[in-house]
Amino acid sequence: MTMPHFIDATTTALRLSVLTAMGISASTLSFAVTPQTQPDVYVMPHPNPIYTPRAELEEIVVTAARTPTKLNNTIAQTTVVDKAALQHYQGQSAFDVISRQPGVSYYSNGGLGTKANFYMRGYDGKQILVLIDGVRYSSVSDGGAALQLLPADQIDRIEILQGASGSSIYGADAMGGVIQIFTKGQDIEQSQISVTAGVGSHNQYLYGASAQLRNNSGTALSLSASHNETDGINATLPNPSNPFSPYNKDKDGFESDNYSLSLTQKVNDALLVGASGLYSESTSQFDKGPSQGDDNTRSEQKNGAAQAFVDWRYAPSSSVKLSYGQSQDKSYNYGYNSLYDSEQQQISLVGRHQLPVGQAVFGAEHLKQSLDSTAYKVDDRKVTSGFAGYVLGSDSFDAQANVRYDDFSEYGSQTTYNLGGAYHITPGFRVGANYAKGFRAPSFNELFGYGGNPKLNPETSDNYEVFAELNSLNNITRVTGYKNDVKDLITYVYEPTTDNPYAGSIENVDRAKIKGITLTSDWFIENYLLGFSYDYMQAKDEGDYTGRVDDSGNPIDYNGNFLAIRPEHKGLAYIGYQWPSFDIRAEYQYVGDYYYNLNNDDSQLVKSHGLVNISGNYQLTPKLSMTARLNNLTNKEYVSAPGYNTEGTNFFTSLTYNFY
Repeated sequence: MTMPHFIDATTTALRLSVLTAMGISASTLSFAVTPQTQPDVYVMPHPNPIYTPRAELEEIVVTAARTPTKLNNTIAQTTVVDKAALQHYQGQSAFDVISRQPGVSYYSNGGLGTKANFYMRGYDGKQILVLIDGVRYSSVSDGGAALQLLPADQIDRIEILQGASGSSIYGADAMGGVIQIFTKGQDIEQSQISVTAGVGSHNQYLYGASAQLRNNSGTALSLSASHNETDGINATLPNPSNPFSPYNKDKDGFESDNYSLSLTQKVNDALLVGASGLYSESTSQFDKGPSQGDDNTRSEQKNGAAQAFVDWRYAPSSSVKLSYGQSQDKSYNYGYNSLYDSEQQQISLVGRHQLPVGQAVFGAEHLKQSLDSTAYKVDDRKVTSGFAGYVLGSDSFDAQANVRYDDFSEYGSQTTYNLGGAYHITPGFRVGANYAKGFRAPSFNELFGYGGNPKLNPETSDNYEVFAELNSLNNITRVTGYKNDVKDLITYVYEPTTDNPYAGSIENVDRAKIKGITLTSDWFIENYLLGFSYDYMQAKDEGDYTGRVDDSGNPIDYNGNFLAIRPEHKGLAYIGYQWPSFDIRAEYQYVGDYYYNLNNDDSQLVKSHGLVNISGNYQLTPKLSMTARLNNLTNKEYVSAPGYNTEGTNFFTSLTYNFY
């Protein structure tokens, strides 16, 4: 989209809005439009938010409080990656987007589509709740969400809530935060059709089309489909000392067919009905193990979520929404003839009511989790919940309080809550604090899978957060300090043998402590955009765990050991330049040393590395635009998981043509 020429009255607003379009995800800045199919409410979008002066911009997020809230009134740190920023991730996945956010560390077992996991503020991915349009999306078996299988080109926006306040809003699995993905086409401004074609390294090809319709009768429809494939890279590295390490010097390809739908119908001024969905079918290749044949080194996956809803606005800023959602995470591994087919069904009733001062949020949910697996048989897990909250946002003081009651079919009832507030010392400077109680039930794999332990206790946590935030016309800076005390943390404890160096079991670590600081700062000076984020974190086992013994019968105590894949230091610095018809951004991403296991074995130490990436957009004509990305410009050799390869210098570029 060609930008208008700058004028003095709106120069600052334009710089701020382009910051998000540049893909700057190191800050908590957002100029997100409230979509037509919100997970909990419906709010008509601003007619043209990008070119509106800042005072009129609706800086709105939904995930942080489960009701539309101005970003500068939220308590917990919240980041938004909007659709303009997602254009910089064409041909990549939601995992690639999340892994570059402040407070996030990660590993992957190869290239596109391979197994991967992320950690946020020291919490494992299975402790982070992922929603697609408000529907829970994750594997019921291992507990984590396969973000590496969700294409960025089918996503409209991502909201990231850091910290445990999500537990009291959304329930278990939100101990470390919430990531909400909004499907493509939820803020249609006009009817149009577009086609996209792209190519990249390792014979990567992407092509797709999107059709969007909006009429005067209150109908908004978006349909989108794409195909993405690549020859991939050789995912594994040779390890002669480990006979269990699969290694076959070939490329491990990936291909996927992806679809998204968004439909809303405005019945009248008070009633809206709609549906949305995101779905992907993919095939991933991997290196064979000692007992596998050459033709069986692949797995097939089906992933996604869909919902239908009715939203009734019975008064201004007050509404009730009833929705039914279902998600799937299915994987069949031909090498091991193993099937994991998990399904979640969710019924939600969520309301918000405007009070004389502030807003009340309330609701009830019922969740049913089912698993069909060749590895083990389990009964369905059911959770029935009720919650209530209060949100206050003003020019002088912000407050948020939530309480949630969950009744688990296996673990009985559990109550979580949070309380936070912030004081605006000046119009552009505020300080605040937040406390939250967290809870997570073990996943089925942790209970019954490889190394599983049916006697596991649920995890609980106490989480503390303080922050200071400066928000001026040309700078947004936030520093956040946090401390998480986790009881009965669930982790894999290694007990290597001569035949199997990865032998061990899943255990409750008595206690773990995670503390850290996140600093983000973004500047916009003339046409230049620059800034950085820095994370310092210490995540350690601080308990007196003695559940296992060594070969001599002596208790094993991991007290003081670092938790796996939690680097002490992580940072990102960037500089960009924007103009009406193009923008370009260069970034340097640094990840410090970390251990790959709780044992802190030096052979499992992952060395620090730094990557240089460049991305940009160019409006060739009013209807034709180009997006390009160059990753790992210096061809840095590094690993994120011992024994697994990573990509050297690689690129992706695409063209999009819009039919108006």
